[in-house]
Amino acid sequence: MNDAEPQIEAETAAPKELSPAARRALAEAEARREAYRAQEAKLPREIGGRGGKEPGRYGDWEIKGLTSDF
Repeated sequence: MNDAEPQIEAETAAPKELSPAARRALAEAEARREAYRAQEAKLPREIGGRGGKEPGRYGDWEIKGLTSDF
């Protein structure tokens, strides 16, 4: 048996070049996130509330990833 540990060389892969469409999609997603955060910051803070994000923010009632539509 060989007690020596095998040497594993870490591969240093070059970062993948994104296509223009992928860059545009990432920029659009970031713009949507910023707009959502700005809109969320305008809402008044709830005192003594349940905490966390607004459960009706997507038009459905959502708690812990489970949604219900009434």
